[in-house]
Amino acid sequence: QVQLVESGGGLVQAGGSLRLSCAASGRTLSSVAMGWFRQAPGKERTFVAAITSSDNSYYVDSVKGRFTISRDNAKNTVYLQMNNLKPEDAAVYYCAARTVGTLSYSSRTYAYWGQGTQVTVSS
Repeated sequence: QVQLVESGGGLVQAGGSLRLSCAASGRTLSSVAMGWFRQAPGKERTFVAAITSSDNSYYVDSVKGRFTISRDNAKNTVYLQMNNLKPEDAAVYYCAARTVGTLSYSSRTYAYWGQGTQVTVSS
């Protein structure tokens, strides 16, 4: 069983930065695709970024140039560096893992999920 634990959320002013971490146990992450999703109050959970087993990364248009997804296989951890944060980035951010190494934008194709970490951006 894979367990994912996110950390790094918090309150930041608009224009600030946060780095989210997702530490995994129970499985090596290097062979699977990982994703970050977010869910604002009253809204659906949406795709933010993903990284494949080949380390190719993909982003939703609204975060391109501001967010960077990366992984440290030695630490079995995936990161989401978020720069120039905007109020519309505020949400609960979830880390998720697939069972294969290829990209997917759909939350339904991710098998394992973390508990989420809150990101609040003040204007």
